[in-house]
Amino acid sequence: MQRQHSVLPNTLLWLLQRHFVANPLTYSISPKVLVPIANGSEEIEAVTIIDVLRRANIEVKVAKVAEKGEAEGNLVCEMSRGVKLVADIFLDISAELPDMIVLPGGLKGADTFAASKELLDLLKRQKECKTKWLAAICASPSVVLARNGLIAPDEWATCYPRFQPELPNQEKVTDTVVVCGNLITSQGPGTTMQFSLTLVEKLVSREKADELAKQLIHYGY
Repeated sequence: MQRQHSVLPNTLLWLLQRHFVANPLTYSISPKVLVPIANGSEEIEAVTIIDVLRRANIEVKVAKVAEKGEAEGNLVCEMSRGVKLVADIFLDISAELPDMIVLPGGLKGADTFAASKELLDLLKRQKECKTKWLAAICASPSVVLARNGLIAPDEWATCYPRFQPELPNQEKVTDTVVVCGNLITSQGPGTTMQFSLTLVEKLVSREKADELAKQLIHYGY
């Protein structure tokens, strides 16, 4: 008896393709995102990013970047306003690149990011891989990315207003969330919801971002 080979209907194939290849820079069935945090990171930004991405069924790992001389084995970070967050893991540069790395701001946390050779090496590899996303908000676009050559002179980006003179092309940038190639940047705590929904749009779809915006009572996305 000849074996029959099942063939998926064209409609089902189209639905699967639409679900799993929602964006040309996204190839994972379940997008994977790394969110580094450190002592002094901005808690509104960190928590909003993590929460909104997880609401979109995106796999988020929160990785602690330790300060120099900090005791080993402690996953707790004291954020910029004293809120304590527990990371999932310590930063592991040997792991496979995620679909996206997102840096919250907070000046002290951004300084710790910028002092970590391991994190900077990871960010450089992420930026060079054009099928991956690199995102940052508040102080991090300038303190971490621009100061370490991770924003090119011809790229557009934004950050916390105090640091905007350090970024290129500021006379042309007016948006609070800027997407340029595989780089996504934003300005601060008040723009974090818009920023996070943009991350969802790029990793999943505009429809999913709109759905979440409605659920979260965030008008104007």
